[in-house]
Amino acid sequence: MLPWLLAFSLAALTGLSVGYGGTERNCSVSPPYVPGTAVNSTRQLRDLRSKMVPLGISAYIIPGTDAHLSEYIAPRDARMTFMTGFKGSAGTAVVTPTKAALWTDSRYWVQAEREMDCNWELQKDVSVASIVQWLIAEVPNNGKIGFDPFLFSLKKQEEYAIHLESSSRTLKSVPNNLVDEVWTNRLPVPPDSLLRLPDRVIQRSWQEKVQDIRKQMAENPYQPTALLLSALDETAWLFNMRGNDIPYNPFFYSYTLLTMNDIWLFVHLERVPDDLKAYLNASCTGPLCVQLRSYDSVLSEVRKYVNKPQVKVWIGTEYTNYALYEIITPEEKLMTTSYSPVLIAKAVKDETEQRILKEAHVRDAVAVIQLLMWLEKAVPEGKETELTAAAYVNKRRQEQKDSKGPSFETISASGPNAALAHYSPTNDTSRRLTVDEMYLVDSGGQYLDGTTDITRTVHWGKPTPMQKEAYTRVLMGNIEISRTIFPSGTKGVYMEMLGRRALWEVGLNYGHGTGHGVGNYFGVHEWPVGFQSNNIGFTAGMFTSIEPGYYKENDFGIRIEDIALTVPAKTKYGHNYLSFETVSLVPYDRKLIDTALLSPQQTQWLNSYYETIRRVLGPELERQQLLAEKDWMMKNTEPIIVATGSSLKVSSSSLPLLALVLTLIQSLL
Repeated sequence: MLPWLLAFSLAALTGLSVGYGGTERNCSVSPPYVPGTAVNSTRQLRDLRSKMVPLGISAYIIPGTDAHLSEYIAPRDARMTFMTGFKGSAGTAVVTPTKAALWTDSRYWVQAEREMDCNWELQKDVSVASIVQWLIAEVPNNGKIGFDPFLFSLKKQEEYAIHLESSSRTLKSVPNNLVDEVWTNRLPVPPDSLLRLPDRVIQRSWQEKVQDIRKQMAENPYQPTALLLSALDETAWLFNMRGNDIPYNPFFYSYTLLTMNDIWLFVHLERVPDDLKAYLNASCTGPLCVQLRSYDSVLSEVRKYVNKPQVKVWIGTEYTNYALYEIITPEEKLMTTSYSPVLIAKAVKDETEQRILKEAHVRDAVAVIQLLMWLEKAVPEGKETELTAAAYVNKRRQEQKDSKGPSFETISASGPNAALAHYSPTNDTSRRLTVDEMYLVDSGGQYLDGTTDITRTVHWGKPTPMQKEAYTRVLMGNIEISRTIFPSGTKGVYMEMLGRRALWEVGLNYGHGTGHGVGNYFGVHEWPVGFQSNNIGFTAGMFTSIEPGYYKENDFGIRIEDIALTVPAKTKYGHNYLSFETVSLVPYDRKLIDTALLSPQQTQWLNSYYETIRRVLGPELERQQLLAEKDWMMKNTEPIIVATGSSLKVSSSSLPLLALVLTLIQSLL
């Protein structure tokens, strides 16, 4: 966790109690039962409703995002949490003069029932259609529904408008956020200075990146005169800068307006030190001089630019908020694509980015192996918990070179807790680790040269046949994607079923995505790379996670996640084909692998992967003088031997390593 953010957890900023302990609320009894983990929202609702009256709005929508439509948000932007008490990462709240409702998905239903008081209804259909249906029932004819345009994407605003158009209710854009007006102890913008990346982790200067984007603008047939960047990672990537504004994500509040002759960077000016101004050439006004503007002036400055004759602003619709979109008029002055050219360019790592991100994964693997080896010894003693395990791996990562803290809150889950795909332990929910249950740890680190994300599932005792089969089939899915060869430009959604096929064969499945992009000291979920329908096609130089899983409710959970780099593949006839190179370097739990289920090709891939771990990680463990960890790694990366009838089959590349072992085994047959 970054230093400033350590002082301000989400719970601290809102005055909320921490943890999910206690039973769920019961609003049907008299008096209602509300657990101690819930928040009294009466004052917030009263104050918000008083702000709605003079505006003439009959409902107010409160999304769980920020003005940059970020997946992870800063504590000061957690408006939905402040109003409801619900601390989940996904949801939408709506308040009317007499009712309040929260919509969230199945991951968070139990959590919401433990964190909200009886002022709130919990709605379980998260679609916009469901929200609008509720609004039509609660808002009178000709009523107005208020929303903050900075917190709505273009797509979201359009969805609401379409579903409302057959009714007499209308949306009303309210530029001043009403929650902010009643949130008296809302945190300020952090005072930390913004930073530039050191030269040793940069191949392309910000000037080179700007020139490349301008070249794309000039070559675009629609001839945009400006590019507006709204996603926080767009500006951070373009200028090789980082900040501390969002937990686990090294971003800073910013917008950029780039034309062929000017660069406007909208930030909190007091956070830009003199050396950074010099780095940005902020004292001049040429084509490669960054003109610094106040963060809050973006609306007025973009409006000024749009009012000029013969201009056209290019925006990426996925991350541009409606407040900016609605001022770019008439339509002839607007050009849209789903993603900006910066997001597309950022997705493909240059040679330096590829090298250092792989190096970060080597050091990260050391920390994860330290955790797994320690747990193997400590768990039988019966003293360790989900929380102590999470703390241990975070500490081990912190000891590695260039560590900048975790890349997300560690998912450390045993037994039934692991069946909750996005569970993270608290003081109230943390379970003691035992040899009788499966354990899932999904964790990652931020390093100056890269971001990591890896999941391993283990069992220290005797797994059931079903657990072993499910684990093996999840592993088969991971391997099938990892070893596939495909034409460059193929979208991940067309390969995603490879991760599910072995599970589908026996009627198993999982309810989350199969992978996402990852960056160089950036967000752990880096769009637009991955296996979803709205991801772009894979090209060489992209990094993605590969993470199939299986979750048996109230029993156990399995996920196997690796980060892989897309690399050129050699084929007999075709050219421009790709495959994946796995850069996560931690062995899988041998006890959970049913080798009889693996195909020869899968076994060969697994043995080759283990050889890579030995070759790459062995020297690093020696360099760090972790000889016990090296011995553990060597033991857990021994080649897989598959018995077939009276013979034994192994990967041909593993035969030199097995000569003595095979001789001994055959003498016993």
